[in-house]
Amino acid sequence: MVTIISGTNRPNSSTIKLAQYYKKRLLEKGLDAGLLSLTSLPGNLIESDLYGKRSSEFEPIQDIITKTQKFLFVIPEYNGSFPGVLKTFIDACSFPESFYEKKTALTGLSSGKYGNIRGLDHFTGVCHYLHLHVMPLKIHIASIKQEFDENSNLFKEDTVRFTDEQMDKFILF
Repeated sequence: MVTIISGTNRPNSSTIKLAQYYKKRLLEKGLDAGLLSLTSLPGNLIESDLYGKRSSEFEPIQDIITKTQKFLFVIPEYNGSFPGVLKTFIDACSFPESFYEKKTALTGLSSGKYGNIRGLDHFTGVCHYLHLHVMPLKIHIASIKQEFDENSNLFKEDTVRFTDEQMDKFILF
């Protein structure tokens, strides 16, 4: 099972748009991937699902994570790193079965000019701690709001080429 994780709980974000684009393009390439948006997390996750507790709202999410063998994280830049809700989500997931010895690809995005380079580096450290194998090709998409056409597709030649290369490698990873 393959799951794309939209790494923020911000409603109607560029992150979910990019995650949906990846899902569509991967399907066109023959890989059916699920999509998990962090907007679907329980609102009281901090009280309900940390430190060994498990709520009925989080159980189906945990089931998806446990069954997934390959993840593709789409991660926006928040304050020079990745969103705190993404770390809280990781902390809420069961260890080690959620991520241990599984595979992931990382895609960063930002409204600024660096495409979340530091955030992906920070998140890579978390992945390594979890024994989550990170695919070497990481994509950084800067100025994300200028990257989508009116149908929410990426259209700039370089961005399409690089994301397609990452997806092709992810399928084989």
